[in-house]
Amino acid sequence: MNPPSSNPDQQFANELREAIGQSDPVENALTTNDRVIARVTDGIYRQPGSAVRELIANAYDADATWVSVKTDAPRFSRMTVEDNGTGMTPEAVIHLLHNIGGSAKRTKQGQELGITSPGDSNISPKGRKLIGKLGIGIFSVSQLTHSFQIITKTAGDPHRTIVLVNLRQFADGPTGTEGSTFRAGSYQAWREPTNDVGAHGTTIVLTSIRPQTRDSLRSEQLWGAITHSLSDESEAKARSSIPTYHIGHLDGQGLHIKDPKNQERSLPWNERDSAHAAFPKMVKSVWKSAQGRTTVKLSEMFDTYLQMLWNLALALPLPYVEKSVLDESVSDEWAYFYKLANDSRGSAQELVSNDPHITVRELTELPPPENSHSDFKVTIDGVQLSRPIKFRDLPTTQHVLKKPMVFVGSHRQEFKGLDRDVSAGPLEFEGYLVWTPRVAPTEHQGVLVRIHGASGTLFDSTFFNYQVAELTRLRQITCEIFVKQGLEAALNIDRESFNTAHPHTVILTRWLHNALRQLATTQKRKAQQLRQEARGSATRDAKDHINRIVSSANSLRTDGEGVVPEIQFKRPTQHTQHTQHAVANSGSVIQTFDLDRIFSEIPDKPLTEVSPTSLTKLEAITKVLSVYGVLEQLTPKEQDNLLGSILGIMEAENLV
Repeated sequence: MNPPSSNPDQQFANELREAIGQSDPVENALTTNDRVIARVTDGIYRQPGSAVRELIANAYDADATWVSVKTDAPRFSRMTVEDNGTGMTPEAVIHLLHNIGGSAKRTKQGQELGITSPGDSNISPKGRKLIGKLGIGIFSVSQLTHSFQIITKTAGDPHRTIVLVNLRQFADGPTGTEGSTFRAGSYQAWREPTNDVGAHGTTIVLTSIRPQTRDSLRSEQLWGAITHSLSDESEAKARSSIPTYHIGHLDGQGLHIKDPKNQERSLPWNERDSAHAAFPKMVKSVWKSAQGRTTVKLSEMFDTYLQMLWNLALALPLPYVEKSVLDESVSDEWAYFYKLANDSRGSAQELVSNDPHITVRELTELPPPENSHSDFKVTIDGVQLSRPIKFRDLPTTQHVLKKPMVFVGSHRQEFKGLDRDVSAGPLEFEGYLVWTPRVAPTEHQGVLVRIHGASGTLFDSTFFNYQVAELTRLRQITCEIFVKQGLEAALNIDRESFNTAHPHTVILTRWLHNALRQLATTQKRKAQQLRQEARGSATRDAKDHINRIVSSANSLRTDGEGVVPEIQFKRPTQHTQHTQHAVANSGSVIQTFDLDRIFSEIPDKPLTEVSPTSLTKLEAITKVLSVYGVLEQLTPKEQDNLLGSILGIMEAENLV
């Protein structure tokens, strides 16, 4: 027997030495080392915009109706994120600071702290489905700075709470000191009286922005490459590298430097535009550039800062810049509409309606949306964001399909018979796929998954690793999936990717791949139908044109008095002489020719078959020859030779 130890880990180790066989195991809960949380506070996001996104998401969960972000662009020395949400009580503030990674959201404690609804811990006090879950959103600022301030107040409180937070970098902590505990940072907090008792909301003030963050938002790497090109006297190359729109470039003293196009800045909107009008102009600039161009990339049109605005507008729970495709009318005939089948062997069914008031959502029997998000406004540096996805007036190409194809579907999986710890509960979602000959911008090629209106993943161009050789078609599809219940547990900690092995991800992937198969089958069939109709129309147009030529020849030759004969080419079982007879009561004359005889007159390689187009043309030529009386002067043998020679010339390529 090992002696008892004051070290808890050693005590369990001693017990484990004695636990021989599974009948008497050592049992205890798993624990997390402080360093894991310390690493979280050191930054887990890929881009500075991701940190801004998380702060705005916190405001949404706090029932804010507006959020104002000021970045001090293009200097980026200080940022503020202000909202009019419910704010935090001193109790909620202390819980936040002392429980990194232990969010009170979705818990009974969250109800007690006023963070969630008293009746449902999964929704905000005013009924919004919560975006946040882990309690690390506020510390996403470590991506931007290690020093920030929280100013928060609830309605009716005569005081506001102020917190100064200093985060400690993970690399700065002790690495091997026995018994040491890593400190994620420190804070100072106090209360101040305020005259506006009814005010409420939270402001995050970010100071001492990281140099690498400033350089990223300023597009320093891009401007450095442009400057290098200029020093090599490659002005043409430098000019071609400049984004169409940018916020400008600063020198060492913080002054604007004019680019090779002699501009300090180039914005897609007018600086006098209202906050509401500016962003739609940015969206229009992309679609305008898409006309007549093969591809349009955001990375070529916008600098890093403007790309951040675009991606934030995609990720946040905001209304569309125009209208959701599910709210569009089917009767306008601006697109082809289909309802997806959930059966793996099913096929998409076309939707048709003459009612101008019925929407795609209603026709596909989808329930009303959870939230239109029209009550949530986000303004960044005076520009109000909206979801930058358009469905009408898309770029056109030479493709036979001139209209988009819209596929709509939904799915609910109960996971009956599975323990909730395994399935993570029910999964419910709806979505659409839009096929169009060219998606603009190219960054919108793929699938974007929204959970309660928000997304950190943006568009996945692989469609969850859809294995198909038809890559061109995948580049012609934009898809959004709106998750109403579930999938949150499948989100990785950065909220920018999914655990592909999670049951919810597996079900969603299976549905998406089935939808893509239905889309491809339907699109191929529709394109083939339109090509056949186009060919038929072209054939009819050609026949009409040929008939007009024959009529014109007849009018010129006979002043319209003559009758154009009907020409027939036949292949009789017994060769007969050419015949000519009048049709009773019509005055028309039918001239019949033996096609086998005409074939035999073609030298070297006589024909045995002829294309319908060539035969139609031969009939017209024979009519013109007859109108001019040419055939009357020839013997049947000479007629066969003349027509055979003409036919042989038309079919020369087939005789080689």
